Amino acid sequence: MAALLCLSQSGMGAQRVKTGIEVLRESAFKMLQGKRVGLITNPTGVDSQLKSTVDILNEAAGVKLVALYGPEHGVRGDVYAGDHVDSIVDKTGVPVYSLYGKTRKPTPEMLRDVDVIVYDIQDIGCRSYTFISTMGLAMQAAAENDKEFVVLDRPNPLGGLTIEGNLAEDKFISFVSQFKIPYLYGLTCGELAKLLNNENMLGKKCKLTVVPMKGWKRKMTYTQTGLPWVLTSPHVPYAESAAYYAASGILGEFDFMSIGVGYTLPFQLFAKDSIDANVLAEKMNALKLPGVLFRPINLKPFYSVGKGLNYSGVQYFITDYSKVRLTEIQFYVMQEMAKLYPEKKCFGPNTKSRFDMFDKVCGSDQIRLRFAQNMNVDDILPYWRKDEDAFRKLSKKYYLYK
Repeated sequence: MAALLCLSQSGMGAQRVKTGIEVLRESAFKMLQGKRVGLITNPTGVDSQLKSTVDILNEAAGVKLVALYGPEHGVRGDVYAGDHVDSIVDKTGVPVYSLYGKTRKPTPEMLRDVDVIVYDIQDIGCRSYTFISTMGLAMQAAAENDKEFVVLDRPNPLGGLTIEGNLAEDKFISFVSQFKIPYLYGLTCGELAKLLNNENMLGKKCKLTVVPMKGWKRKMTYTQTGLPWVLTSPHVPYAESAAYYAASGILGEFDFMSIGVGYTLPFQLFAKDSIDANVLAEKMNALKLPGVLFRPINLKPFYSVGKGLNYSGVQYFITDYSKVRLTEIQFYVMQEMAKLYPEKKCFGPNTKSRFDMFDKVCGSDQIRLRFAQNMNVDDILPYWRKDEDAFRKLSKKYYLYK
């Protein structure tokens, strides 16, 4: 696969891929005719001309859009990360029910007037990103309330081959690790839905239909799809941001270092006060990690970690997506920081309050416990990688694309 550096920020080229909503429209919405539809979506639910799936279904002949459901950030994207989403009425007049407030799973009352639940959200291929958790919980609700569930499929911006990380374990199941899948799972949301449904990860199977894309291949970069990229959350503004999220987001659960959130390079750097940027860059490049390079950077974050302070560190560049191990970049940064600045290592009294969230995102406490002993990445790699081959074999059963 081409390097991520070649990805354009807009993702707008000659359209090669048709998403699920476009394929559904080509069928004249046949599967939804005469049915009362509830739609789970957000601003990423658009066609290639940026028309919202909300408006497409609301205007579709024979389709009755009767309810909208808002995940994190809301149906129209007007809610900040982590803020509760309120139940309101959309500008179309359709009621909006919150799935990121008092409940994260549709209640029987929310589904009372619905025949079929449609899901159309662009994901980023990472277990800790909450949209797939919303999808899975909604599938559970569909099964429990005898409703149909339809996934309008979209590309995985990490491609369909990248699988990294251990399976989430029972004790650490949460909204940021809702299912027993790797941290990077290498499936589209439609393929993932099929896996969850058929591998008994939902408790009870729902009546699932996936509307596949046309033209998508597992090796595609997002740019090669010709589709526009609508930011999936405030700090994931470009398609390549999905890869950088995977490479720094776990470390970002601490206030240990800035990962660029609060600066102009979200998820694309590692920085802290009172460190030598040149030395850290030299140490990171000396590791010769496949597919990634580091340069020194000095910055003053505008908000979040390090707001208004002089920070130094490294900006990193993914140069070969086919070789890089995305998630492990942040672990090596943690290792080198501990060697250079023992007093600044990430697992200390100042970060203890965040251990629980770190473990939930990792899907296990074993990464933290094994890492904290010697701050050596080699101590955690066997555990981090142990489930990847088995999951790759399992997931192939649910591939919709080559």
